[in-house]
Amino acid sequence: MVSARRSFQGEFPVVAMKRLGEALAGTEGTAHYELDFGRDEFGTAYLDVRVQVPVTLTCQRSLEPFVLPMTVDSRLGLIRSERDEAALPPNVEPLLIADDSKLNLLEVIEDELLLALPLVPVNPDSTLPEDVVGPTPEEVSSEGRSDNPFAVLRELKKN
Repeated sequence: MVSARRSFQGEFPVVAMKRLGEALAGTEGTAHYELDFGRDEFGTAYLDVRVQVPVTLTCQRSLEPFVLPMTVDSRLGLIRSERDEAALPPNVEPLLIADDSKLNLLEVIEDELLLALPLVPVNPDSTLPEDVVGPTPEEVSSEGRSDNPFAVLRELKKN
């Protein structure tokens, strides 16, 4: 595939990726992918992986599910042994190829998506609950509290 500079594109359901499904709040949606094999100017075999997929995650702020549109665009250097990794350019991630030279492309796409998942997913549209946030500083000062925390001490000193 590298020598022929083969390209593939297509789509598959998110539910087809079992390991990714375990990290998600739901497995709805479809992943759209493009894969390009080739060699760079240094002769290094590579696989370009581009994937767009909406994933359902649990917001760690509100604990509600939300859909995060994810895009992965990475270049993987195809290597046969771990010592070949040192020869890869700095912007290329290594992908160790088995002795039989076969790749499971669904697993490669799933690995890239797992690596791209946010460590702590937070819905950008969510807000903290009122009981967590507490009153704003404006609300506190409007309740008649003094802005100076030492005002009570000043009153005690006068006595």
